[in-house]
Amino acid sequence: MRRSKQLRPIGVPFVALGPSGVAIRDRLRHLTPEDEEVLREVGAHLGSLASRDLKARCADGLDHSSDTWAARKRGLTAASSSRWAGSITKATHDQWALSRRCRLAHIQGLEAGVRTLRHRLSLPIGEKGTKRAPGGCRTKHEWFRKSRRLAVLEHRLDVARAERETGVVHVVRGGRELLGNRHNLDAAQLTEAEWRGRWEASRWFLQADGESGKRHGNETIRVSPEGEVSIKLPAPLAHLANARHGRYVLNSRVAFRHRGAQWRDRVEANRALAYRIHLDVRRGRWYLTASWTRPVVRTVPLETARAAGMVGVDTNADHFAAYHLDAHGNPIGDPRRFFYDLSGSADHRDAQVRHAITQVLHWAGRCGVAAIGIEDLDFTAEKTREQHGRNKRFRQLISGIPTGKLKARLVSMAAEHGLSIVAVDPAYTSMWGDEHWRKPLTSNNRKMSRHDAAGIAIGRRALGHPIRRRTTPPPAHRSDEQGHRTAQAGPGTRGREGTRPRIPGPRTRSVPPDAESTRATRTPKTVRDVRSDQEWVQDSLLLTDEER
Repeated sequence: MRRSKQLRPIGVPFVALGPSGVAIRDRLRHLTPEDEEVLREVGAHLGSLASRDLKARCADGLDHSSDTWAARKRGLTAASSSRWAGSITKATHDQWALSRRCRLAHIQGLEAGVRTLRHRLSLPIGEKGTKRAPGGCRTKHEWFRKSRRLAVLEHRLDVARAERETGVVHVVRGGRELLGNRHNLDAAQLTEAEWRGRWEASRWFLQADGESGKRHGNETIRVSPEGEVSIKLPAPLAHLANARHGRYVLNSRVAFRHRGAQWRDRVEANRALAYRIHLDVRRGRWYLTASWTRPVVRTVPLETARAAGMVGVDTNADHFAAYHLDAHGNPIGDPRRFFYDLSGSADHRDAQVRHAITQVLHWAGRCGVAAIGIEDLDFTAEKTREQHGRNKRFRQLISGIPTGKLKARLVSMAAEHGLSIVAVDPAYTSMWGDEHWRKPLTSNNRKMSRHDAAGIAIGRRALGHPIRRRTTPPPAHRSDEQGHRTAQAGPGTRGREGTRPRIPGPRTRSVPPDAESTRATRTPKTVRDVRSDQEWVQDSLLLTDEER
């Protein structure tokens, strides 16, 4: 008797939390040369203060306390203002905490690589792997190279653990990638002057946190409802002011086209608004970004999200594969694919993802559903070089899927369309969808891919239906003597997701159990007449709860 393999536990679907913040951006147009010069001087001055504060915070390490924070803020206040100092120290703490989280993720990646290499080196040379674990090394030469890499990873892991225990972080204001381009100007297609301009602009500091109750929600960078932008100058640069109380008013006016009404309501009510001014060196344009927090959008109950059906979306390296399902899990219509191109710059990739998500949301709205089912993807462990070292293309494919940014974008954009996001466990969705849904839905007029079938599997799991609902074989023997065995299994039935063995006899509800005496079946009664090219027969797809 063949034993079915042990499946890993499958997580329960849940409704993702809505966005907790909003950010909008507009261009600062018609700036005079004097305006740009003031912005450059203020950004450079505050950027130098931010660099010094970050250095002091990294030196404190784990010995940081409220007293050291207050001492740093007092030192910055003398060279700027109290509000500028508060914004600088808050940004410093956020950057230090982000570096700590990245260090922890780096340690976890090194631990996964060390475990994989130790497992491979412990196997005999030439040992084949499985889907769950990699095999041994192919040759002695490969075993030698992997043993040396194991020693390198173990050393890196020890260093990373020691640095985390002592609170050491590695932060580059301006970006490590841009810093590395300084020594590879030809490869980056930059001149030294162009690199220097980008480097200095990336290290400027022109952002201020808002305060509720203050005029227009921010005393440092103030924007009036009419779009007038004024900046409170630091004390050493107060001689550059062109307005009262040491302020400089820009010649530009802003008008936020996206969420402009929401922004104006907050400005007129003097609610907190954070602003950031930055320069796009490549385009030579200045931009103003406004952001504010809002209460987390309350998620609807899971049953409410499932009431009108679901759109299951399978995420791939170059497209979304979506399928519309009714409340009973039955697929409706044809599959839909929404393509995007993740090559090129980060801005281009982000725009492609946003455009594809917009198409998915508009189509889901036309389908009349209240929620979208998507896999809760996280490729942290699967992206390691040691896990798929020989399959470089597959490793690049996994790394190219923007899982984190995609989830954040989808949740925030779906909330604006009044749709909920139901996250499901990605276990076996592609495999079971391809096994149980691709072939029966393929026809002359409908071409199904395994990604389309995975969308059905994701949608059914989001609706609470199993991907394959089959009862276990009869307990006595492999026949239909004890009743028709294609009835739907309940949610608690063990083995309902297991592979269904091939058993002769009628397998659809339209054929009575005793039909062998009156009509032909797929399998003859004599063993010698059994055909070798037998194929399974799929049950009726449109099975609802009312038909049971």
